[in-house]
Amino acid sequence: MLEPIITTDDINEWKNFLLLYKFALDEINTKLTILNEEFQLIHSYNPIEHIKSRLKTPKSISDKLRRKGHEVSMENAKEYIYDIAGIRVITSFTSDIYNLVALICKQNDIKVVEVKDYIKNPKPNGYRSLHLLLEIPVFLSDRVESLKVEIQLRTIAMDFWASLEHKIYYKFEKTVPSHITEQLRECADLANFLDEKMLSINEEIKKYK
Repeated sequence: MLEPIITTDDINEWKNFLLLYKFALDEINTKLTILNEEFQLIHSYNPIEHIKSRLKTPKSISDKLRRKGHEVSMENAKEYIYDIAGIRVITSFTSDIYNLVALICKQNDIKVVEVKDYIKNPKPNGYRSLHLLLEIPVFLSDRVESLKVEIQLRTIAMDFWASLEHKIYYKFEKTVPSHITEQLRECADLANFLDEKMLSINEEIKKYK
C-alpha cells in the first residue's frame, strides 16, 4: 500500500494546527507559574519543582489515530486525541499535587474534562500520578478555540520511577521479563513509602514554625 503524498500545504496546515496547541500550553504554563509565584509570595514556599511541556508530532498523532481506527485528519485529531498538548508538573509532596489540582479546577475559564487519580488508585505496575484533562480557550484575532491539554502531576519520587520504568520498557520493546516487572513494582512501593515519609516529616516541621 502506497503512503499518501505529503504536500507543502499539508505540512503548513499541521504546523498551524499544532501552533494552536502551543498557545494552549502557553496559557496553562502561565497559570501554573502565577500559582507557584503566588505561593512563594504568600507562603514563602514553591509547590512546583519544575514543569515540562511537549507537543505530539504529526507522525505520532497520525499513528495514534490509525491505532484507534480513525482516518488521519486534523478534525479527528482534535476530536479523538486528548494528549496532543501535554504538561508534566513535578512537586515535592503529594499534598502539593492535590492543592494545585484544586486551584486549577477552580479557575472559571477552564473546563475539567476528566480526572484520573493513579495516586490513590495506582496502576497494576505501580505507576502513580494524577492526570488532569482540561479544555482551555485560546483567544485568536478572529475566533476562540477550545483545546484539550493533559496535565500529569507527580512527585519527584514518582517521576524518578516513571522515567526509569519507561526507559526499561523501551529497551525491552515493552516485553519486560517478569522478574524485572516485579522488581519495578517493589521500587514503586518504595517510592510511595518515601513520599509518605517525607510528607510526614514536612508536616512535623510545620509545627515548629
